[in-house]
Amino acid sequence: MNTWSPAPGAAGLSRRNVLKLGGLAGIGLLTATGCGAGGTADDSPGGKGSLRVLCEAGGKQELLKIAELFKKKTGTSVTFVELPYDGLFNRLLGEFSSGAVSFDVAALDAIWLPAFAEGVLRPLDDLFTGEVKEDLFPSLVQGAQVKGRYLGMPAWTNAEILFYRKDLFEDPKEQAAFEKKYGYPLAPPANWDRFSDAAEFFTRDTKGKNALYGTDVKGAVETEWLAHVLQAGSPGAVLDDQGKVIIDNKQHLDALRFYSDLSNKTKVAPPGAKQLDWGGAQNLFNQGRTAMMRFWAHAFPLVPGDSPVHGKVGAAPMIAGAAGTAGVPGPWYLSVPEATKKADLATEFVQFCYDHNALAIQSSLGLAARISAFEEYQDKPGHEHFKPLVQTLSSPATRSRPATPKWQQIVDTVLIPTIQKSLTPGADYEALLKGARSDVERLVG
Repeated sequence: MNTWSPAPGAAGLSRRNVLKLGGLAGIGLLTATGCGAGGTADDSPGGKGSLRVLCEAGGKQELLKIAELFKKKTGTSVTFVELPYDGLFNRLLGEFSSGAVSFDVAALDAIWLPAFAEGVLRPLDDLFTGEVKEDLFPSLVQGAQVKGRYLGMPAWTNAEILFYRKDLFEDPKEQAAFEKKYGYPLAPPANWDRFSDAAEFFTRDTKGKNALYGTDVKGAVETEWLAHVLQAGSPGAVLDDQGKVIIDNKQHLDALRFYSDLSNKTKVAPPGAKQLDWGGAQNLFNQGRTAMMRFWAHAFPLVPGDSPVHGKVGAAPMIAGAAGTAGVPGPWYLSVPEATKKADLATEFVQFCYDHNALAIQSSLGLAARISAFEEYQDKPGHEHFKPLVQTLSSPATRSRPATPKWQQIVDTVLIPTIQKSLTPGADYEALLKGARSDVERLVG
């Protein structure tokens, strides 16, 4: 049976965990004027000069067409400096610490804004007019603020939605059998209970070569469980808005029980859940081994042509708990360092990127940040995932990750180990979360 690699480009929530970009491990330079790697920017008297934009490997794709138009409109060349995820963070940390920067704009993962806030990033408050905020998802506006100042303009965002096999859900025989068993029509599930029913129904022949499972459970990533935490109605994921640790509240417990029981109790997910990550889950679905998958929306049009489910995949909003639909957005922000000597020009470019945000959808990743940009494309063929994505991102229960510089440490040393421990039959979910609370409190102080 064929296997497929993770799809290229998932914004936010550290691309290193969602996709592995091949051949871009080193530093790359590309200008929007058509120069090759290492090309020089135009500082001629006829133009406005140049800007350097620091971004993650592959991150220039969402900005390239915008930068080309900026050059055409203003005469300013934009040079992109690309680094791998960890290398980008380390480069930023080193240059910000020294007080001398080699770039004018940086594309930052949302979780980095708090770490680089104080006196490092130029406030962009003037850009966030009422009209601008109305065209951005509430969670993105919230995530742009650190201590009451807007420090980044969203460039693109993402969230998990529900992928499902249309060939199964729209099969009359499957529909009749499901309704006979559960007493209601088969449809893409909108809530936890119906998701569990559908997952149970489609789990069959699990010991044969044509094994089919209802869904997957990803123990090697934290985001999916946190989405369920928000669906359960928690006032935040792990921390509340005041920074209080709430990882052991009822909503976190309800979400952990729902999530882990899919593997431990009802066994509607394939074995090996503890180590399953984004790429592994995507492979299972593309191989036809799972009937449903909760996954980043960008992957919808990227099902390989030789996959047995190609052309048979549907998209629906992320499922809902007691508080309704919710997801954890994965935005990246454009920020301007205080130390750049081109702060005004850099801020002009950030505004231009917002104004022309819809051009980002024409990239390989195909994501934007503005609601109007998604709505412009949502009825066009190949963009059927946009309506479910907009609905998920617009939900009142959707929230950004906590604004703490310790977030990645919390993920790596507490959240993922806790989820993996929970994926053992008989695991004490409540005790695991109490232990996690103590661990998080030690990290955040």
